[in-house]
Amino acid sequence: MSRIPFTKMHGCGNDYIYINVSQHPIDDPKTAAIKWSDRHKGIGSDGLVLIGKSAVPEADFTMRIFNADGSEALMCGNASRCIGKYVYERGLTTKTEIRLLTLSGIKVLSLHVNGNIVESVTVDMGEPAFDVPTQFVDSRGMDKGTFVSMGNPHYVIFTENVDQVGETGHSLEYHPAFPQRCNIELARIEEDGTIRTRVWERGSGITQACGTGACATAAAAVLTGKAGRTSQIAMDGGVLSIEWRERDNHIYMTGPATFVFDGEIE
Repeated sequence: MSRIPFTKMHGCGNDYIYINVSQHPIDDPKTAAIKWSDRHKGIGSDGLVLIGKSAVPEADFTMRIFNADGSEALMCGNASRCIGKYVYERGLTTKTEIRLLTLSGIKVLSLHVNGNIVESVTVDMGEPAFDVPTQFVDSRGMDKGTFVSMGNPHYVIFTENVDQVGETGHSLEYHPAFPQRCNIELARIEEDGTIRTRVWERGSGITQACGTGACATAAAAVLTGKAGRTSQIAMDGGVLSIEWRERDNHIYMTGPATFVFDGEIE
């Protein structure tokens, strides 16, 4: 049985298993994601990320991401930052601006480098979309939320009860209003203006952080008049800086990426 090298990384606690599939192809990534993500019997993670070489000249690398339940996600901001750090520090590129092909399009990563170390990464997350679900979403007694698409669907509810994210997320992920299921964010504006946010990711449950969720929360805060176009989103695993620029209507996310360990698995 062959052994596959992997790298464990996290962005603000949102942890994934990363594999360079240009060197080590994965035949069945859905099954691998389920098995390897198990925190008791596997490596333990929020999912599996496959890094590949791009077959199109418009992009430098590709990303495929599989949640802990095996479902394939369209995009992950935290994983994108980790890929930027991985490909630069592992010598796969010398570029500090990287174009990453995802299922929700090409994302541009700007690496903030000190010496040979990528200290943080800014990701152009593109324009948010606000396609309203076809029916009212029962938010379990909370205020009605705001639907935001960042290439994947999010439903942001502003509430003082952010610790109800487990119960609320579990009930709303499969709500009929969301035919593709939905990521759920509960958010609260703190006295210093920071937006405290907790996340339920479809396919993974409660996670320490979610890059697209942070962007969706910041956009929802602007739309509802709760914050300006620059926000600090404080998630369970750390803080992400989000800017929704008027110039191009794109949302830019800046945050850290961290190596945890390397290993091999059968």
